[in-house]
Amino acid sequence: MASHMDRVVVIGAGMGGLAAALRLSHAGFDVTLVEEGTPGGKMRTLPSVAGPVDAGPTVLTLKAVFDDLFAAAGTSLEAHLTLEPLPVLARHWWPDGSTLDLLADEQASGAAVRAFAGPKAEAEFHRFSRRAAALFTAFDAPVMQRARPHLGGILAATLRSPQILPWLLPGLTLSRALSASFTDPRLRQLFGRYATYVGGAPARSPAVLALIWQAEARGVWAVKGGMARLAATLTRLVEAAGATLVTGVAVRDITVSAGRVAGVTLADGRSLSCAHVVHAGDPAALAEGLLGPDARRAVPQRAVQPRSHSAEVWAFAARPQGLPLAYHNVFFAADPRAEFDRIARGLTPDDPTLYVCAQDRALCPPAGPERFEIILNAPALPKDTAAPPDEMDLSRCRNRTFQTLSRFGLTFDTPPGASALTGPTGFARMFRASQGSLYGISPHGLTATFRRPGARTVIAGLYLAGGGVHPGAGIPMAALSGRHAAGAIMQDRALTRPWARTAMPGGMSTASATTDAMPSRSSPS
Repeated sequence: MASHMDRVVVIGAGMGGLAAALRLSHAGFDVTLVEEGTPGGKMRTLPSVAGPVDAGPTVLTLKAVFDDLFAAAGTSLEAHLTLEPLPVLARHWWPDGSTLDLLADEQASGAAVRAFAGPKAEAEFHRFSRRAAALFTAFDAPVMQRARPHLGGILAATLRSPQILPWLLPGLTLSRALSASFTDPRLRQLFGRYATYVGGAPARSPAVLALIWQAEARGVWAVKGGMARLAATLTRLVEAAGATLVTGVAVRDITVSAGRVAGVTLADGRSLSCAHVVHAGDPAALAEGLLGPDARRAVPQRAVQPRSHSAEVWAFAARPQGLPLAYHNVFFAADPRAEFDRIARGLTPDDPTLYVCAQDRALCPPAGPERFEIILNAPALPKDTAAPPDEMDLSRCRNRTFQTLSRFGLTFDTPPGASALTGPTGFARMFRASQGSLYGISPHGLTATFRRPGARTVIAGLYLAGGGVHPGAGIPMAALSGRHAAGAIMQDRALTRPWARTAMPGGMSTASATTDAMPSRSSPS
């Protein structure tokens, strides 16, 4: 029988919650994983005539993060899932009829850029890729791999790679950095889109976000059966490790006694006593008091506001006509500035950039209907807005999506219905206090990374995970957040065990390799 101090409740079975629950279960904790809906969070599907269609993340990047997660469970990623590496990272289309494939091999991408825009553009591409790689390396260990960003580590990495220093200057936006990097405006637009991966606009996001390109350049894999298969596999592994899964019920309240977590109360009245809680939902739910007044002070408003962008997402099956699609396709707006100006004013663009995932193109496309996910950027909802979209909103969304694609030459034999569309209001209903935002706090401004809440909170025993906390949005980052939360619990639990520390001459004590790099309980979170 586990002691009270070994009991953990994880709230939310998205990527962050699943990763934390899996690691903690294998570390010997008594874990209860509570999920209001279906495990997977944003790794969700919608039904179609061709089978379940991904309606969230579509591919896996930074595979090493998941190799590490599965290894922590005593197994391997390949033992449970079939991954298909994508030779074409993305196929890009512009209104002027030009197209460009970026490929898994950088030299091949450079040759494609040369054919697309000339030898000068190829040289600019390779120079940009080197700088993006240096940025990724500089931020990986001191930021992504740590429970909180480590300024000293960032400074040391910058001194080792001084070519990245201009990209870290205050006020330098991704758009300005790309204008200095590429002569061809189409390439500026292409690499500017990586700001949207974390819910931002290129002209307002810091230049350091160029490192996101390296997350794709290091490899993109499609998961056979869809990304929801990853969530289902992790859920099975969590249960196999001895955790208890509770679904279909929300957490109503996190109880705090004498400044420390004491348990949670479910919406159906059940109480779960525990010493540790991992909140793996949007941290704004805590800040808004939706999990009780005791836990409200765990997350300040400055850590969740202003919000990042939302999206309008179609998930459906149909027969396409007109264009040779890859797995990933991006159809660019004619004027990116106008596109993001409308979002900044709380309006969906009239001429949007459209991401089209042809989910059956990782292998041979089927003879019948294919599965598609289409995403266009949209603003998050104003605070306290919960009105459902009316039919006119649905009609406008259908027109701006499919009429735009038709102008490029892509049509579908069967237009999707209302059930295939999820917009900001739908996301707001699914994810409490999110305002429909898909990425947590806005990435705009150089300090946005440092304003995200970390794994620890000011309340003892209450920890955070998920895409709304450090190190940020996206499936790999959410998985890392789960690792950080689990590591913090393991360290804090070890400090309460009299046998966990070994006395050394001079009053020193030893620390494990797992927890040595983590901040102490008294460190800021």
